[in-house]
Amino acid sequence: MYDVTNQLKKTGFSINKLSHIIERNNGSLHINTQEYFCIIVTMDDFEISVQGREFKIKEGSMLFAGPYKEVSFKNVEGREIYNIAFSAAFYEQSSFDSLLLNSTIFFNYDSDVLVVPINPAKEILRQFIIDRLSQFHGKSETLYISAAHHTVKALILDAMLFADDHHMEITDNLDYVSCVNRFRVLLQKDFKDYKIVSHYAKALNMTSRKLTEMTEFVTGKTAKQIITEKVISECYKMLRYSGFTISEISYRLGFSNEGNFTHFIKKNTGKNPSEIKNAEFSTVKNAV
Repeated sequence: MYDVTNQLKKTGFSINKLSHIIERNNGSLHINTQEYFCIIVTMDDFEISVQGREFKIKEGSMLFAGPYKEVSFKNVEGREIYNIAFSAAFYEQSSFDSLLLNSTIFFNYDSDVLVVPINPAKEILRQFIIDRLSQFHGKSETLYISAAHHTVKALILDAMLFADDHHMEITDNLDYVSCVNRFRVLLQKDFKDYKIVSHYAKALNMTSRKLTEMTEFVTGKTAKQIITEKVISECYKMLRYSGFTISEISYRLGFSNEGNFTHFIKKNTGKNPSEIKNAEFSTVKNAV
């Protein structure tokens, strides 16, 4: 993401002002979230680009982004913006925690981010996040980590009011849910280079059949379907929003040539890349 803080490395959680992150990043406004989940809380307007797609974020908003996302910031100087970063290992303490991490809050293939309004007033949230955590930090690390987990969970639950997860079911099978979450994190990282189930199954130390059994149990979809949906989603976004040529897009998404890219798109959507690129589509709405 940037020069990761010792606290994030040690505990799997950190909260920093965006200005501090930029300073640690040698002034660069471009970061990668790496393996961490991020919640950006802003008290002021600013602009952000996630995976090449631009959003105008209004004051009093929270932005949720999953692992391995390319992020760029604009118009952030002097703005009050906080970034909460945490690992799956830090957050997952129950099967319900795993379900939340595996939800569309962090794995929304259509948008890459979820932007929601802050529920309480900004001043109340500032006290809840900044002042409260600072007080616990002064007590002990154990209390601080417990309070941090409680804070993250509260913010995620608020986001669930706006997320499209109507069919999320609680299950006691934490191993399956946690594994599917790790699969999706790996997929976000590696989908350009690896589009076959066996790669992810091997990385997770299991067979392709076992991984598919887990994804079907948790999501109702096979591992191959999840990979295909992810790649198609990225194809659509780049064709519509990137401005690159079809040849450039095929290269950037890891296809050996434009012909293979076109065949993949046609097989899974019934359309040629040029049809998608030139089709009429609604203008991207500014995030509210």
